[in-house]
Amino acid sequence: MKRPIWRLLWNSRREAVFDIALVAALEVLGRLLLHLFPEQIPPQSYDWIGGRDVSAVLSDLTCLLLLARRRYPLLLMSFFSVLTLAQVLLVSYGPGPLLPLNNYADPWIPGELPCVVYSVVVYPATRLKRLVGWNLIALVIFLAARLWHDPPVELLASAFLLTAFPAVLGLYVGARRRLEGALRDRAERAEREQHLLAEQARADERARLAAEMHDVVTHRVSLMVLQAGALGVTAKDEQTREAAEQLRASGCEALAELRDLVGVLRRAPEEEPEYEDPETTSVPDLADLISRSEAVGVPVELVEEGDYARVSPAVGRTAHRVVQEALTNVYKHAPGSQVRVDAVYGERVRLTVRNTASPHQPSADLAGSGSGTGLLGLRQRVDLVGGTLRAGAMADGGFQVDVILPAYVPTAEAADE
Repeated sequence: MKRPIWRLLWNSRREAVFDIALVAALEVLGRLLLHLFPEQIPPQSYDWIGGRDVSAVLSDLTCLLLLARRRYPLLLMSFFSVLTLAQVLLVSYGPGPLLPLNNYADPWIPGELPCVVYSVVVYPATRLKRLVGWNLIALVIFLAARLWHDPPVELLASAFLLTAFPAVLGLYVGARRRLEGALRDRAERAEREQHLLAEQARADERARLAAEMHDVVTHRVSLMVLQAGALGVTAKDEQTREAAEQLRASGCEALAELRDLVGVLRRAPEEEPEYEDPETTSVPDLADLISRSEAVGVPVELVEEGDYARVSPAVGRTAHRVVQEALTNVYKHAPGSQVRVDAVYGERVRLTVRNTASPHQPSADLAGSGSGTGLLGLRQRVDLVGGTLRAGAMADGGFQVDVILPAYVPTAEAADE
């Protein structure tokens, strides 16, 4: 994008408007002063430069130069110092003034010099430039007060008011700005520190939850798996052995999910654990979930794109839970509806579960079962692996769950069980 022209002189539109208004005000003020206090300089004093009109044009040009006072303060100060020196020499020893004067007793300086002195003090520069600027300020003070001979008190007062006072004012404004900048930096630093402390507190809480889940939940589920395995070995009838085997398999899946969840909780945000090959880790297959759903009377159309085998285990289990919860909600709240699951695997995993409007009234007992926080729990689980979840009703009366997950989420290595 092309840089605006006004950016060559100003950092913001506010600065541009202020400086343009300042130049316009100084132009009006200069003409007003010439009208209220007519010149007491002989007309022929300006003949050497072409008359008073040429002198007025030069005065207007020096006023326009103030538009560059923020970007080039030292350059303007150098120019105005030379102009002041030339004015003093021309009035004292030459043919006459270069710029308009009301009285020989006034300071022989350009009317815009106070603004230039203020600018060279306020606006930031290198140490060398500041040193040069102060030397030029001392020069114009010396020239304006004409300290090489005994100046009258009125001249001293007006000279110091137009040169030394802007410098002192610039020092005050510059110090105030530096103080405000330091306070702002301190406030931003304190805010960053509070954010880091909050992040550390969250990381500590995650680690505490991970330790508690590992020590309590994993231990209990492991005992359940062992007992189910023992029951399957000692049971005499086939139905009991099948039930025990299903219980043991479900417990193993729960342990795997707990291991992934504990790993995610233990992982600090800045950590980069070693890559875990998904091909060596059991990842739930959506096709098996769909078949089980169809077995309980919920037919589902599954459309998959991409390579599911390269999905991180933690992400795969999260995707499995998302589809499982969505299908459970369809079974509870939209019996008989048509369901479609779209899964796209790539750099990101996108799952979309849609169901049409239900042709039947859902069972009150079945719809009222559960805690009512299924979607909230899914959202928290999706957030835990860095994904996003959107769910809501569609225009045709159906419902849609749309989830985007990262394809790979590293987990810290779980402790030995």
